[in-house]
Amino acid sequence: MKLFGTDGIRGTINQYPMIPELCMKAGMSLCFLLKQRISHKPKILIGKDTRISGYVIESALTAGITSMGGDVYLVGPIPTPAVAFLVKSMRQDAGVVISASHNPFPDNGIKIFSFDGFKLSEDIENTIEKLLNEPDFPQSRPQAEVLGKAFRIEDAVGRYIEFVKSTLPKNFTFEGLKVVIDPANGAAYKITPTLFKELGAEVITINDKPDGLNINKECGALYPEGLVKKVKETQSHLGIAHDGDADRTILVDEKGNIIDGDFILSLWAMNLKKEKKLKKNTVVATVMTNSGVENYLKKHGIKLVRTQVGDKYVVEEMLKGGYNLGGEQSGHIVCLDYSCTGDGAITAVQMAYIMMKNGKLLSELTKEILRYPQLLKNIKIPERISKNEAIKKIEDLNCKVSKLQQKINGRILIRLSGTEPKIRVMVEEEDPERANKVLEELEELIKQKLC
Repeated sequence: MKLFGTDGIRGTINQYPMIPELCMKAGMSLCFLLKQRISHKPKILIGKDTRISGYVIESALTAGITSMGGDVYLVGPIPTPAVAFLVKSMRQDAGVVISASHNPFPDNGIKIFSFDGFKLSEDIENTIEKLLNEPDFPQSRPQAEVLGKAFRIEDAVGRYIEFVKSTLPKNFTFEGLKVVIDPANGAAYKITPTLFKELGAEVITINDKPDGLNINKECGALYPEGLVKKVKETQSHLGIAHDGDADRTILVDEKGNIIDGDFILSLWAMNLKKEKKLKKNTVVATVMTNSGVENYLKKHGIKLVRTQVGDKYVVEEMLKGGYNLGGEQSGHIVCLDYSCTGDGAITAVQMAYIMMKNGKLLSELTKEILRYPQLLKNIKIPERISKNEAIKKIEDLNCKVSKLQQKINGRILIRLSGTEPKIRVMVEEEDPERANKVLEELEELIKQKLC
């Protein structure tokens, strides 16, 4: 079984691979690799979201790292991008985030960041995976006098809030802006509301009382209906929704329209281009990004480069091509001028900044962006079918998909989820009725293949 997916190791708690024994071994493996590359005692920072299972995994990782002679710095519940920032600012050798992002609370996961704030390369992930699969690892363990220690960092949240504020022009405030914030009972439940209050906005917060079980539960970026209702009810200018670990942001305009990552990426790109800060006048997005958005950017002299789904692939392409802005339709937006990974809080303040700077409401800023209808379907893969088998079955469909493609004036995309045992199907077509018919045919074909 391959352990690392598109966003670390993930699964249901107390079921393989998310069992304490493997988490402890993951901490041991990471520390072991670091000791081969550096001359000092490894320093590893650990953050987590608000899932109740975070206590189990945090303890297991800490035990693994300290048993191999590394020191651990615990920052508690904090967004994934905050860990990326703190790893760099605190001169840590690595950072670990305990989170399953947008997944429901029974799931959890481990994401690992390098000393430079970027997620681990696939080569290093493969090396860790090899150690995790070695039954006799470790062959030797440090003696008692060189064991590691664990320290709790009390001011991590404050450090991160100040960093996010520093991405705005000095003395710029959000006075007169009324916002509703939905942190999904997750890692940013204190951070984003505090951030906007300190910047002068009037803040209304919903779903900000995590109990360990309610993270992402019918709220946040995946379920923005409650945010839409609250924005309209309170006549607010802006709604902001995160997922559980706050590395993504979805917005709601003053009319109650949902503004996803495609819109956000377009607005941010246009602003950077006006300020002559958009490198090579290019943005990076995934195969899911709407063709209408691509046409809008092209009209304004901005090129769009596509990658496979996953923010780490977006970042890889950005680094390879020398670009500074990229993102996903789901709300992961990366601006390398500020952060090495998707950062929900930075995205939120930058969108509010663009609104305030232009003196326009969000609906006015997005009115020229036309999107083609996209119909999406998630098909669960039976437990008896392995990931490799599922990939092969998708490949076997290529011929039939090509024939269906000819029936529409748009795109068909079939892919395996990198975070869940599902096949994701997307049909993009100007005529929703025709798109729905093709989607039904595809769903039937895939289910037949999976039987």
